[in-house]
Amino acid sequence: MVVVRLGPSGVSVAAQPVPTARFHEKREAILAAAASLFNEHGVRGATLAGIAASVGLATNSVTYYYRKKEDLATACFLRAIAAYDDIARAASGAPRVAARIADFLARHAALLADIEQGREPAIMTFHDIRALPSPQADDVYAAYTQMFRRVRALLEGDETRDLARIDLNARAHVLLSVANWLRGWLIGYEADAYGATVARVADIVVRGIGGHGARWQSDVGADWQLHVAEGTSESFLRAATALVNEQGYRGASVDKISARLNVTKGSFYHHHDHKDDLISACFERSFAVMREAFGLAERGAGSGWTRASAAACALVRFQVSDGGPLLRASAVSALPDRAHRDHVRLTMHRLTQRMNAIVVDGLADGSIRALDPAIAAETLIAAINAAAELQRWVPGAAAGNVAAHYVRPAFEGLLCSAS
Repeated sequence: MVVVRLGPSGVSVAAQPVPTARFHEKREAILAAAASLFNEHGVRGATLAGIAASVGLATNSVTYYYRKKEDLATACFLRAIAAYDDIARAASGAPRVAARIADFLARHAALLADIEQGREPAIMTFHDIRALPSPQADDVYAAYTQMFRRVRALLEGDETRDLARIDLNARAHVLLSVANWLRGWLIGYEADAYGATVARVADIVVRGIGGHGARWQSDVGADWQLHVAEGTSESFLRAATALVNEQGYRGASVDKISARLNVTKGSFYHHHDHKDDLISACFERSFAVMREAFGLAERGAGSGWTRASAAACALVRFQVSDGGPLLRASAVSALPDRAHRDHVRLTMHRLTQRMNAIVVDGLADGSIRALDPAIAAETLIAAINAAAELQRWVPGAAAGNVAAHYVRPAFEGLLCSAS
């Protein structure tokens, strides 16, 4: 018997026999290989030929399962979303919000350890969803939104009954951002230590980092001005940053960047010789803003708690301001040059170490409680980085309220009261 399978969005995938165990095994191998290559090169950078070669197949063997690369990418995204959804569903069985958060993160740690040790196949990261065309992107966003709502439901309980929807949305975004960020830095730990390490993450996410006497200041860092250059070149950098965040490195074409600014391609090339040069400048611009914030925190007065929260607030405010966003760290995966990718990752690591050092100052002066400062820094940087798309998931988020709704729970814990 032959059947016609419908892929994502009702796209006809192929006319095939009724699936057998062999069929499922080969499809899983393709999905795992595709997830790894999409993670490394982005949806637009990876090719069906490369994916096929990585599992010893001809390209037409892959198209037997998925006619188009976009359909294969969609299947990978939906598979990853389903994994997150299963984790959230399992964690929802815990009776209290704090226990649900801890279980949600613990299950992520277990999955990542299984992937690292080869017991489970790789799953797709979510940063390149916007590189999908419609209607595939519509299906993936619908599934991701449902998963987001399930994660948000983990935060609903007696402890959070007084929180408004904007607070729950913001805290769900923090939690998902921390979970998504794990796979980028847990690689520095032994896989069998993932569980214990992420238990410390969960403790920070639930309880925050404040020590005895630490008090949140709603206007902390409000007077910090993070400077960016003016002029046409800066406009190109802002437009390119937004497009790379939205559509990935290869999705941010010269045509699209020029169209967003209503200028000609000739104007683009007047300022930048190649798109690669522009994207490099986008990273450097974002790093310069982060360096300025951390420099102000390092030189500023006050406790480590005050200075760390000021830096975070200033950066998140910048993300949602007219000057923002910062280029998301996940954009590095789609850069075509490995040396450039390594340079960007090293710079991001060094900037995280600056947050780490400020947290250590807080440990020394008692404003930050006893905890692992490196883990605290990674958790805070995760929230700062993810603020680039905060307004998508938290309608109403703006420079005037993100400190209260978003940054405060990252510092005081997701169970803190509303401002």
